[in-house]
Amino acid sequence: MSMVKARTLGVTGTFAPMSAAALRNFIIVLLVLVLIDLYAYKGVNTALASHSVVLRRIVRFLYWVISIGILGMIVYVGFNFRDPEARRDHSFAFSMVALFLLFFLPKLIMVVFHGLDDILHLLRLGWNKLSPGPVDAAGEGIGRARFLSQLGLILSVVPFSAVLYGVTKGRRNFNLARIPVRSGNLPTAFNGLRVVQISDMHLGSYGGDLSIVRSGVDLINAEKPDLILFTGDLVNDFAEEAEPFIAELARLNAPLGKFSILGNHDYSDYPRWDDPAAKRANLERLKAIHAEMGFRLMLDEHLALEKDGERIGLLGVQNWGHRFQQYGDLQKAMQGSDGYPYRLLMSHDPTHWEHQVLGTGIDLTVSGHTHGAQFGVKLGGSTYSPAQWVYKHWAGLYAEGTQQLYVNRGFGFIGFPGRVGMPPEITVLELVKA
Repeated sequence: MSMVKARTLGVTGTFAPMSAAALRNFIIVLLVLVLIDLYAYKGVNTALASHSVVLRRIVRFLYWVISIGILGMIVYVGFNFRDPEARRDHSFAFSMVALFLLFFLPKLIMVVFHGLDDILHLLRLGWNKLSPGPVDAAGEGIGRARFLSQLGLILSVVPFSAVLYGVTKGRRNFNLARIPVRSGNLPTAFNGLRVVQISDMHLGSYGGDLSIVRSGVDLINAEKPDLILFTGDLVNDFAEEAEPFIAELARLNAPLGKFSILGNHDYSDYPRWDDPAAKRANLERLKAIHAEMGFRLMLDEHLALEKDGERIGLLGVQNWGHRFQQYGDLQKAMQGSDGYPYRLLMSHDPTHWEHQVLGTGIDLTVSGHTHGAQFGVKLGGSTYSPAQWVYKHWAGLYAEGTQQLYVNRGFGFIGFPGRVGMPPEITVLELVKA
């Protein structure tokens, strides 16, 4: 029996029928979506009221064909993805999420603006009841109010275009972030050291498509890094997701080596396993894959990096997050590392820095995990993201005293198969002696 098959048998493999409560909730969600569809269509119809009958019929046909198709897709996924084997197909599931958002978000815009339109219309009707005026004046007011529905129809193009761009181009257009990191503790031999950091590949999200990973590998090698660090979440859940990418990631090259750690998804804690031994085998296979890719996986330990007779310490811990798994043992990793003049720590979750790393004297910590929420808006030179509502340190370089943290925005994606205003990131950290 193959290892993949053995692991498959370790996950709960029986098709569980939907419980009465789950079925009730599912039906409620469908009804809400149908009501949103009906009200959004009313807004579209209002916005197009002055256009030709032919145009309105075409729009009505397309609107309901797409809406019924999306609802049918939700029913299909809701019943068929209760099979654990089907849920392993992350690429298909995430594509369904993208398709839903592509058409659902524009409808929400229509609901908001048409709702304002209807509220104004009701207010005008109430005012006319209290203070009757000329009939044509009231008609003019209703015509003005219809402007909101028309505005909503125009603005609904924005989320549609954003989602479409995110899943077609946004997830492919890597941002090479070149960041100087200064420290007085850095030995002279390491001045100008080029460290490439990548994080959160989530290889199971690509569905076997090698093109994005291949493009990223080419970009990294073109930077001629001295050192490559991968800060966790190689897969979404299962080691087998990484199998097709071994040869591509093995092409990464750096003279001082390639080092990696585990992220919260790498432990496969989120699926339900019937057999603990199968879960352990899955993790052991993932560790072996790191080695086959040429990465030295660091598990709560440290080692020396040497250049021109001088040394710095590289530390790597298992995942430790304030709201996630806390497998990492920082004290174990630090033990015996005090002699290095400069220490660089790999820790997947940036909350580790504020809760345990600060005060240890570790010079630089590199993390990932947040993905920058895969969504951002740039205003006045600053980028805003939902990630900042959840994480104090969510992207970029931070400093407190002499200790620094860099949070990478992530190489891949999960859930929503795209990136909007938050491109995938390859970080080139240049260590500079202050």
